Amino acid sequence: MEMTGQEAEGSAPLADPPQVEPTTNTVLMRLREMIVTGQIPPETRLRAEGLATELAVSRTPIRSALAVLSAEGLVDYSVNRGYTVRAVTISDIFDAIEVRARLEGQAARLSIELGWEPGALDQLAKLARRGRAILEQGDWSEAAEVEWYRLNHAFHRAIQYASENTVLRNAIKMTLIYPVLGDPARLCPSVAAAVPLRFRQLSATPPAHLLASQADHERIIDAFRRDDAALAEMIMTEHVLATKRRLHAIATRR
Repeated sequence: MEMTGQEAEGSAPLADPPQVEPTTNTVLMRLREMIVTGQIPPETRLRAEGLATELAVSRTPIRSALAVLSAEGLVDYSVNRGYTVRAVTISDIFDAIEVRARLEGQAARLSIELGWEPGALDQLAKLARRGRAILEQGDWSEAAEVEWYRLNHAFHRAIQYASENTVLRNAIKMTLIYPVLGDPARLCPSVAAAVPLRFRQLSATPPAHLLASQADHERIIDAFRRDDAALAEMIMTEHVLATKRRLHAIATRR
């Protein structure tokens, strides 16, 4: 399968993700989400001109984003074929979550060691309160799920930035080979293929795993307020690993 338009140009991507402009960051997030949710299937050849038309941007941020995605392992590059979407297995996703858990735990610890500004910590707590309010509405819907995961993403990013470690943030980005703006059990093809249908259906009430995740967010904030770096690292690590445990459990049920 191929994207229409001129094939992505340029030499082979660098081993490390390059610094990118804001427009490229937006394109990068969109392309990454399209790949990990299967909107762009494995083995698809990615052509810069076709993607630029589809996303209504120039080819320059597309080329930059493709180089980053290659460094992250979501796409392959060859001189003859250009960029091609790589097939990601459920084992790859479990490995990525394992690595991400340790990195996010380290980010939580570093954020305390550097010291949280009261205003920044208040903003983090505000994100958590908004997440709690969505869950306490009772009724559940796709719109509610999307909004909760958007707040969840912002919560984690705020902690990563509070660590003030660019290398750590870039390493975390390289683990994003599964959806983080929604439930991987429903949105990630390589996971959904192994998960029974009943676990891929949207529930009528807030799911238990999100209630537990929300409680973790609140425990993490409490650890930040107490300046307990070891506790914050432990909670964050287990918080991320909970996703792997849940996916593994439902993927092995029939």
